[in-house]
Amino acid sequence: MEHNEVLLKVDHLCQYFRLGRKDLKAVDDVSFEIKKGESFGLVGESGCGKTTTGRSIIKLYNITSGNVYFKGERIGAGIRSYQDAISAARADAASKIKALRAEKDADGFRKAEIQEEIKKINKELGDVVDRNRALIRNARANNKDVDKKYVASLLKALENEYTQKFEAAAGNTEELAALKKEYKNRCRVAKKSKLITQIQMIFQDPIASLDPRMTVRDIIAEGLVIKGITDKAYINEKVYEILEMVGLVREHADRYPHEFSGGQRQRIGIARAVIMQPEMIIADEPVSALDVSIQAQVINLLNDLRERLGLTILFIAHDLSVVKYFSDRIGVMYFGKLVELADSDELFRNPLHPYTKSLLSAIPLPDPVYEKQRTRIIYNPIAEHDYTVDTPSFREIAPGHFVHCNDVEEKKYKQQLK
Repeated sequence: MEHNEVLLKVDHLCQYFRLGRKDLKAVDDVSFEIKKGESFGLVGESGCGKTTTGRSIIKLYNITSGNVYFKGERIGAGIRSYQDAISAARADAASKIKALRAEKDADGFRKAEIQEEIKKINKELGDVVDRNRALIRNARANNKDVDKKYVASLLKALENEYTQKFEAAAGNTEELAALKKEYKNRCRVAKKSKLITQIQMIFQDPIASLDPRMTVRDIIAEGLVIKGITDKAYINEKVYEILEMVGLVREHADRYPHEFSGGQRQRIGIARAVIMQPEMIIADEPVSALDVSIQAQVINLLNDLRERLGLTILFIAHDLSVVKYFSDRIGVMYFGKLVELADSDELFRNPLHPYTKSLLSAIPLPDPVYEKQRTRIIYNPIAEHDYTVDTPSFREIAPGHFVHCNDVEEKKYKQQLK
């Protein structure tokens, strides 16, 4: 299947968390694109930053720096880096002024000169603060503008749709009144819409992600209620339709999450995401908490929904064999960085980065002869890479095949592909 239109673009995404005075770099300068209709796999060991990347994209976290674009619009912009720049500039200016004032106490002859230097430092600080505050304002204003433009496009589409319907029903008073009421309700719902709701998330833990005090009906319908839909008959009809679509039955709507198995709970989580009619779904390890037979059912369900609804999927997992079956392209993450990205077949055929080779060597096969001979490749970044002189970056080694490497490694990887 060919995919050309870029739906999601992640550009130099950084997500740092404060740990006392230090930062934990959960996601460090990650960039990739996902095309419309594509299934993009993101793999790596536990703690490498896969889930944090997904949560940052959907704005569950405020990103530190970088940008996230969806359908060409910037939906996420990191402002913490600008705030940190202001704090660092203030601390630097304060230490310089303190040193100058101490010098003034010791030497009274340079009083006027020192005052001039302090003024200069304050002016430079003011310029840094103004510049970074302007960037923060721009990022915040952009978020509001994106939603305004999205709402305006929805209202315009509704106006065009109902203008024709009003003309067709011009002679029928009852039909016209019903259409006007329907138009008014749909406009009210459109005004509450946000572009980010076109991306929905399926969470890893099917127990923790469902409210134990809500019925399945309330859990699945919650998104519609937040959007402003008040027609109970319409909500019930949609809930029943989605339940059947994910392999459950109508009777399940009035039960509570604890009455279901793990696989059924994950189907409820999928139904909650799909009912919003999103263009993209972030599936955060949706099968890791399930046993193998149920994993296959859930993967097949996601594949069916992808085909039926035209979904684009970011599939996060640590099991490379599952990702190969499901994904068109695969990105490999290690320690917060994207270390390799390629088409699914190409990555398995020609893995270049030592960490990718290590992951592939860990895949077990149901063949006792092969398993006896299988040797695990251990990845040791200190032994594998020498970045003391030449710093690495994310580079295209072959068309569509990217690796995080420096000049020496780039030459070696290109040689391997010949």
